[in-house]
Amino acid sequence: PWIAEHGPGSTESQMIQPTMHQLFRLVLGQKDLSRAGDLFSLDDAEIEDSLTEALEQIKVISSSLDYQTNNNDQAVVEICITRITTAIRETESIEKHARALVGLWDSCLEHNLRPARKDEDTPHAKIASDIMSCILQPPCDPNNSKDKMPFGAQLYCNYNRTPVMVLAVPIAVKFLHRGSKELCRNMSNYLSLAAIAKADLLADHTEGIIRSILQGLLPKPTSLDLQCATNWVEETLEEFC
Repeated sequence: PWIAEHGPGSTESQMIQPTMHQLFRLVLGQKDLSRAGDLFSLDDAEIEDSLTEALEQIKVISSSLDYQTNNNDQAVVEICITRITTAIRETESIEKHARALVGLWDSCLEHNLRPARKDEDTPHAKIASDIMSCILQPPCDPNNSKDKMPFGAQLYCNYNRTPVMVLAVPIAVKFLHRGSKELCRNMSNYLSLAAIAKADLLADHTEGIIRSILQGLLPKPTSLDLQCATNWVEETLEEFC
């Protein structure tokens, strides 16, 4: 059975599985900003089983026609994503929720990611940035400062999860062509770390990566430019594999 949080006549009626934590059902089903902050009073373990369904519901909300102009819905989504990504990190459950997380990330590519004004992210760019950090940012060891952690330990905590990277890398490469300047810059930094940890996962995407680089440096990259650059990167990546 499914639970409808809106009336049957509502065009925005969404069906939410009853296994989702009741507070997530309330906040996301009714887009109740006044209760969204209460999600942080719950233990991470208490909501961990709800995270995939919550991400799927956020995808529905953020894909609605009025999302980019609806400040309430944007605020609800931002708070919920912060709570979800925190719980994923704390419970180390990213593999379990990776498909839903990457699915929401991918859906951002269908919307405007480039701001009209400088230093201002679009609503979907904010979602994309938060998910990018959750998936790709090297975590900080709670028992150690990042400065005390060996570089390899920081790196492989996050990038050595092959099932997650298999889902994430193809989407990350797409953002190099579609994202804002800030999003692209951060994505390229994270992909460079991924290349060190899992070079084989980027091998199939070298042409897209090089094309993105050349389009930023050359007005009209030729096929010869692309082929030479691709050959060089593939040869370099083979050394890491």
